Amino acid sequence: MSGRAESRPFDSVQGDKSFLKMNIGLYFGTFNPIHVGHLIIANHMVENSDLDEIWMVVTPQNPFKKKSSLLENYHRLQLVDLATENYHKIKSSNLEFNLSQPNYTVHTLAHISDKYPAHSFCLIMGEDNLKSFHKWKNFEIILEHHHIYVYPRISEGKVVTKFDNHPKIHKVKAPIIQISSTQIRKGIQDGKNIQPLLSGSVWKYIDEMNFYRK
Repeated sequence: MSGRAESRPFDSVQGDKSFLKMNIGLYFGTFNPIHVGHLIIANHMVENSDLDEIWMVVTPQNPFKKKSSLLENYHRLQLVDLATENYHKIKSSNLEFNLSQPNYTVHTLAHISDKYPAHSFCLIMGEDNLKSFHKWKNFEIILEHHHIYVYPRISEGKVVTKFDNHPKIHKVKAPIIQISSTQIRKGIQDGKNIQPLLSGSVWKYIDEMNFYRK
């Protein structure tokens, strides 16, 4: 089993190339667990836009809101490492692990921009998140300094009018994925075969560690 996540220091990115100037998309998520839908979206976005890389930023467990179904931070990072090991434009990141909780995206973006000043960073989000983006903390500051790349999702509600044709918001025609980590966790708990929804190495790790069965 890969040991890359274990040996990597906090506040880092798998295969970091901080000496190169790049346009990087940040794809945030708990990835509990990461599945093929995440990879399809990330790969489509990086191959069909001006992004040089996508960093899969693993959201740490909030110490004030622990969920029994949420794997420890290290294990979820390890799963992302395994899932992305054959995608040279997609990296795993633990950049939020040592930031104070509760954390806000605007603070993470400020931290990453300060740590990697040569890069430009943008957000990757589903259309469902765009519909509530106006409720995010300091969303105006995020839009002032960062672009947002949006992939389609089936969801209720409408995008706020102020975001229509916004110069910083770019909608990418990506596949609509109807796979969820919740669905996978329940399938494992119910003894169903969910292997087609996961990378082989990810399933092997989950199976060997006996995750999600209780």
